Amino acid sequence: MASTRRELMSAATRGAFRDLMTGSTLSQIGRAFQDEGFAPTADGTYEDSSERRTLTQEYMDAVDWGDAAHVARVLRVFEQLLDGFEVPYTDRFFRALRRDGYQVADDGEIVGRGPDLTAGSLAGVRDPVAIHEQLDRIRRAFRDDDPALVVGSAKELIESTAKCVLLERGLPVDDKADLPALVKDAQQALGLHPSVARAGPDGNDAVKRILGGAASIALGVGELRNRVGTGHGATGVRVGLRPRHARLAVNAATTWCELMLDTLADPDAPWRHQDT
Repeated sequence: MASTRRELMSAATRGAFRDLMTGSTLSQIGRAFQDEGFAPTADGTYEDSSERRTLTQEYMDAVDWGDAAHVARVLRVFEQLLDGFEVPYTDRFFRALRRDGYQVADDGEIVGRGPDLTAGSLAGVRDPVAIHEQLDRIRRAFRDDDPALVVGSAKELIESTAKCVLLERGLPVDDKADLPALVKDAQQALGLHPSVARAGPDGNDAVKRILGGAASIALGVGELRNRVGTGHGATGVRVGLRPRHARLAVNAATTWCELMLDTLADPDAPWRHQDT
């Protein structure tokens, strides 16, 4: 089952970087991309009077812009090639990066957009738009330094993932169900609830303890959202809420979501045989 791929960097940002490469050399461009394991494509359709821009595009055509690991390697290419460039010269590119959700440190380090789920994790979801929307909202909240919105959106990411799992399993989705019910139903649908007896590693006591912990993590995100996140009208200032709490919530949410989505996409997962 193929899922819709969403590019992690816009074409405008990639074009802004390509334009900058007139200030580099062919050997520098080739070395930087090759250092990160990229080889140029020979069948691209891009045409340009500049050999440097053309070579840059040939390398960028080899990048899977929907793969977070590929994009992380490209960011290192960008950093290497832009080292020493004057700030006014790079301003358009860095502004484009920020619009895409990336952060640029004073020393030129490009920090990733924030949480993401791999293409492999989403392979079992026919329409992952709701999951993508929650991830986009989390990235924007990080960019805007809004930890309360991050926490609230982390809880919604869990809800969206649980509902996607139930839909893919052909099970009913109750829009009024609370988070504990959704988490329990989704884990049971995939044979991941600790109460479900399974053969092999999935039935191991250690795995069951981890699965119970995973459910507790998901519910903990919901409880944190109820206390300090968006979604409920606050009675006062959210005292002490820091970016580290936002990262904690997001890391917890993505841990649970990846477990569920990886299991949904696994062709040999026990849930595929639980009804036979």
